[in-house]
Amino acid sequence: MIISQLSIAPVGKDVSLSKYVKTALNVLEKSNIKFETNAMATVIETEDLETLFKVVEEAHKAVMKSGAKRVITELKIDDRGDKNVTMKSKLKSVR
Repeated sequence: MIISQLSIAPVGKDVSLSKYVKTALNVLEKSNIKFETNAMATVIETEDLETLFKVVEEAHKAVMKSGAKRVITELKIDDRGDKNVTMKSKLKSVR
């Protein structure tokens, strides 16, 4: 399982970014992947890198299409080869 953290933000737009966050989240919702949004980013759980990269590309392009002239997308990936982890199991291990 791939656990990743995604942040997509337009540069030089309004102070509030909620419109663009909603645009990206709509893409994630339609892709039927597991994700959780927090105050600073969105954590995504996918079966493989191909699925992750596809949905990130779609979300990035959707923010561009929503009016942003420049977008910065940050992606952090946790890909463990020694065992299968999920968002839930990662949280459980620290509690």
